[in-house]
Amino acid sequence: MENGAVYNETTEPEAKEPRRRPFGCTLKHLPRWRLSAKVVQAIFSFVAVVCEEIVDDCNSCSGLYFFEFISCSAFLLSLLILCMYCTDMYESLGKEKVQKL
Repeated sequence: MENGAVYNETTEPEAKEPRRRPFGCTLKHLPRWRLSAKVVQAIFSFVAVVCEEIVDDCNSCSGLYFFEFISCSAFLLSLLILCMYCTDMYESLGKEKVQKL
């Protein structure tokens, strides 16, 4: 009896690692309408930041600084939400923690 025949019958085949997408990107957690809304929100908030930086001279800058804070915060938070839902971070943190965030 050959040893190779015995071991080939009882040994389990090696499991292949699951194929991962580049950078862990997936779109299965966001519906198409919500994904497009978040992308449009990120684009508009980025345009607001750029428009605010164009202003050279202002008489009362407190409103402009507040607008800068709000638009920059909106841009960063919309990018964070897109990263959370469109990467493997969603699975690693869990659905409950992502919804709390």
